[in-house]
Amino acid sequence: MAAAAAATPLLPRAGLALDYPTRPVRLVVGFPAGTSSDITARLIAQWLSGRLGQQFIVENRPGAGTNLATELVAHASPDGYTLLWVTQTNAINASLYTKLNFDFARDIAPVAAVIRVPAVMLVTASFPAKTVPEFIANAKADPGKIDMCSPGIGSANHVFGELFQMMADVKLVHVPYRGSWFADLMSGQVQVTFNPVPASLGLLKSGKVRALAVTAMARQPVLPDIPPLAEFVPGYDATAWFGIGAPKATPGDVVAKLGNEIDAGLADPAIKARLAALGGVEFPGSSGAFEKFIAAETTKWAKVIKFTNIKAD
Repeated sequence: MAAAAAATPLLPRAGLALDYPTRPVRLVVGFPAGTSSDITARLIAQWLSGRLGQQFIVENRPGAGTNLATELVAHASPDGYTLLWVTQTNAINASLYTKLNFDFARDIAPVAAVIRVPAVMLVTASFPAKTVPEFIANAKADPGKIDMCSPGIGSANHVFGELFQMMADVKLVHVPYRGSWFADLMSGQVQVTFNPVPASLGLLKSGKVRALAVTAMARQPVLPDIPPLAEFVPGYDATAWFGIGAPKATPGDVVAKLGNEIDAGLADPAIKARLAALGGVEFPGSSGAFEKFIAAETTKWAKVIKFTNIKAD
């Protein structure tokens, strides 16, 4: 009887994953529509909707360097119906911001990684350098005269560029934008950025920007003619990455169910092809492995932020 009584409170919790989801699920994305994060999140949401029989609805909540979205999910009910699109920005923000109303590692449970996405070092078409060595020579000959744009302090574009400056020993001027910087880069108002591949392909097709390198350690199938930065700056490696998280106390069986379905999607040929077309590589694994990866990324970017003295607040 005692054993039965002890087991009774577990029954509703055990049944939760069996029935989950019974209503639509919000997937909160801290970036605007049309960005790399948004495009990939919608692909995964569509997959989960088809697999689990309820709508997974992408809700864009940009602002404060994705902190608005993260805070919303960190304080949401831990029932699996409010999820967070987790990115490298969350790892960066852990040391970039000193005053937050949440602690990412404490308040968000990693569910599953989805994709790793390299960036492209883009220059405006009129910029004289055609290669990374030429760019470095140009930057060293005229330090502080080249403008590097990004969608904000602490964004992937920003910290990837800071890592490049640190490792190549050059000085660029960071120009953070609140809105789109595309037009200014194409017109030559600013000269360089380090932009994730999915959001760069259309820019490259315009002919108004030029790719000098990818930020991954190897060439990418979607841009086979573009060399990795590491060929010219040994050891350089920076990739964006996306995944899904949930409020920390979300039941483990719900987290496991979501993780299994996401991994099934990453093994699906159609999903793999879509991710490859976006310039990314599927990134399957357990929630535990994703948690360790996030911890390692948090440490890596904390070192860059400390070295370059980046401040957001």
